[in-house]
Amino acid sequence: MKTLPLISRIVAAMFGGYALAALVSVAALVLPMEKPQAVLTGMLASFIVFACAVIWVFAVRSARRAWVGLLIAALPLSVAAWAAWLR
Repeated sequence: MKTLPLISRIVAAMFGGYALAALVSVAALVLPMEKPQAVLTGMLASFIVFACAVIWVFAVRSARRAWVGLLIAALPLSVAAWAAWLR
């Protein structure tokens, strides 16, 4: 079926991009700056990350690469978000 890879990319763009943007906004709290500045920086960066993730999901060769790329990008952000939560 030709529609399954397209649906997979759409889901990756919507939910994977959102998850990546959310991780960026939380991970920004570990930056060495005042907390209000870190929140603002994370919020602004999340818009850029979401847009880039959506573009990237549709630019790669396969839906599998899109998912793997999102997961690879999410790993260090998850560690940073975990560190921010432990503070």
